[in-house]
Amino acid sequence: MTPTIGVLALQGDVREHLAALGAVGARGVPVRRRSELDAVDGLVLPGGESTTIDKLLRIFELAGPLRDAIREGLPVYGSCAGMILLADRIAGGTADQRTLGGMDVLVRRNAFGRQVDSFEADLEMRGVADGTTRPVRTAFIRAPWIEEAGPDVEVLARIPDRWADGTMVGDAAGKIVAARTGRLLSTAFHPEITGDTRVHGMFVRMVEESNREGVR
Repeated sequence: MTPTIGVLALQGDVREHLAALGAVGARGVPVRRRSELDAVDGLVLPGGESTTIDKLLRIFELAGPLRDAIREGLPVYGSCAGMILLADRIAGGTADQRTLGGMDVLVRRNAFGRQVDSFEADLEMRGVADGTTRPVRTAFIRAPWIEEAGPDVEVLARIPDRWADGTMVGDAAGKIVAARTGRLLSTAFHPEITGDTRVHGMFVRMVEESNREGVR
């Protein structure tokens, strides 16, 4: 059965995630209400502005239900701002900023700098399982990184010491930019805007596995 995967549609690059989910065989739907959240098999937290999404989650009375759903085993994928929302701890956040939590990580907000510091890169990532050794094409836009990860967190990708052209990376070298804990997946980057749908394919497989196990 085709899984129905929601994309939180309060702010951020919702359309791009819906297109990527459709490209890998899932039925993507926008989620703005509790009833829509209750109807999905998994959820994507898109990139955007993490503080704005946090405030809108409270305004739309979705923060509590989403925290409950995560605790109950709903598969969730967070990209960029979504990585921040899934983190248990934030560095560089605002005084009143809250997260949904679920991943035992410390995430540094805007770790890669401002909008003008955005870049694309090819990264090795575990778990995409497409039968090739081809790296994942990624885009970093005011992106976070994970500074600390607990023992139950599986690290899927790190920034290398050097890029493919031999250029030294600098302070970002070795930082965690993709991770998984159980049914939660997060990336610091935006695969939805590069045309590389393998991360979404990985998440769809996680959702299908959850459906077979029938936890929720």
